Amino acid sequence: MSAIPSVSELSLLKVLWKDQPLSARELHERAVAELDWSFSSTRKTLERMLDKQMVAQDMQHGVQVYRAQLDKVSTLAAFARDFGRRVMEIDAPLPVNMFTGSKLVDRQELAELEQMLQDWPDAKD
Repeated sequence: MSAIPSVSELSLLKVLWKDQPLSARELHERAVAELDWSFSSTRKTLERMLDKQMVAQDMQHGVQVYRAQLDKVSTLAAFARDFGRRVMEIDAPLPVNMFTGSKLVDRQELAELEQMLQDWPDAKD
């Protein structure tokens, strides 16, 4: 997998995973409560994400819109692995129940995430 998105990049990806495509303005308006920054910061972050191929940009009705290019479940699994390893110093799979109640994943995605986390010891970073 490519580099794990930064916290601010993840905030924009979460918005896109819920509803896409979105313009930079729409993305900013939906993420501003979490990010608490200026529209120019959103634009700059989107430019970085385009360069890293985390998002794709298209034209729709004369407006540039963005779509997530990173898979939600595998990105969340990578974050969980990174958190477990770097922050908690855990060398075993994290329990999937830590995601129970999440508004970001549905039942099927939760099952996929559980499988990815269970396969973690065999996965190569």
